[in-house]
Amino acid sequence: MTARSDCAYFRRSSLLWMVLISLSMGFFALTVFWPQHVPYQQLGPIGPFVRYLVQNHHPWLYFGFWTSWAIHVMEAVYTIRLCSVKGITDTRARSLWIVQSFLFGIASVSLLLAFKPGQQQKKKS
Repeated sequence: MTARSDCAYFRRSSLLWMVLISLSMGFFALTVFWPQHVPYQQLGPIGPFVRYLVQNHHPWLYFGFWTSWAIHVMEAVYTIRLCSVKGITDTRARSLWIVQSFLFGIASVSLLLAFKPGQQQKKKS
C-alpha cells in the first residue's frame, strides 16, 4: 500500500516562494527587456543600483537572465531523475513536479529532495 501512495506523491511549493520567485523573475525580465519601464524612483534604495546595472552592465543582466532560466531547465530535468529515484511513477504527479520545478526552481526541488518514500504511511499509523 505504501508503494501506491508514493507513486503519485506531489506537494505544492509554498505560496510565499511562488510569489517571490515569480515577482523576481518578472522584475528581472523587465530590467533586461524593457528597462525604460522600470520605476527606478519608486524602488527606494535599490532604484539607483538597478539603474546603474541597466546602464552600465546590461549585457551581464541579459546573460544572467538566460542563465537563470537555463538553471530552471536543469532543475526540471533533474526532477525527472529524482522522481524515478523516489519511486514516483504517476504521470500526472511527475508532470506537476517537472512544471513546478521549471517555474519555481529550488523551492520545488527541495521538497522533492526531502521526500522519503515509504515514510508517509508510517506517520499516519
